[in-house]
Amino acid sequence: MIYKGKVHKVGEHIDTDAIIPARFLVTSDPVKLGENCMAGIEPDWVRRVNKGDILVAGRNFGCGSSREHAPIAILGAGMPVVIGHSFARIFYRNSFNMGLPLMEVGDAVDKINDGDELEINAETGVIRDLTNGAEITCPPLPASMAAILASGGLVGYVGERLKQKNRGK
Repeated sequence: MIYKGKVHKVGEHIDTDAIIPARFLVTSDPVKLGENCMAGIEPDWVRRVNKGDILVAGRNFGCGSSREHAPIAILGAGMPVVIGHSFARIFYRNSFNMGLPLMEVGDAVDKINDGDELEINAETGVIRDLTNGAEITCPPLPASMAAILASGGLVGYVGERLKQKNRGK
């Protein structure tokens, strides 16, 4: 999986209520949620985002309540991947389950600036900052997680596995 887009950088300890405030949880429609992505930080934040842009976050991104709506909102806003220093554990799992890949880069996140253009190879773990020339390497996505993402998330993955199992009968 190769991703290329403009960076929208946010700070540390951004919780799920900042990603998608509770007042917008009346739907699970990705488009509707995406229209309000990051409204807990800035109401019109998402208006700067174009399809394919990349969210870059500081430490502990996605902390707070377990809310599948948060990764759905990010995907609905058109951002197909998130790079971060570190992620809250439940957000990490929810993201992959919903089909949103996360790349954890630790302190190397400081090499990336808001507005930079990135190219990410999730299979190799190589992130190239096309603006400043920095190259960051992180662990590539494990094969099991890549398979879930290739199916659009956990529901799609399980559905495909059940179809395969039923064909074998």
